[in-house]
Amino acid sequence: MITRRAMVFVQEALDRQAAVGLIGPRQVGKTTLARTVGEATGALYLDLEAPEDRAKLVEPSLFLRNYEDRLVILDEIHRVPELFMTLRGLIDEGRRETHRHDAEEREEAGG
Repeated sequence: MITRRAMVFVQEALDRQAAVGLIGPRQVGKTTLARTVGEATGALYLDLEAPEDRAKLVEPSLFLRNYEDRLVILDEIHRVPELFMTLRGLIDEGRRETHRHDAEEREEAGG
């Protein structure tokens, strides 16, 4: 595989953000890039063109909460547009939990 400059950008974005989207024209390597990042991080990969992967997300909040500690790659997410609302809620919930945890740690440290 050709080393992609985009890989560095994606990894840096994942360090900063709760969600990162790969967009671009067809057949430019988005899935290959996502799979490469996923393999390097032990991510859960779901191809939402595959009925069996879409079926896992019948109850998306319940399913995705089981993977809060892992990167989840949702390839072809545009096939399930209603998923965006659920993701937004889960991401916001995770941010609130992170802020609460950080505040507790500062309080325990005395400051």
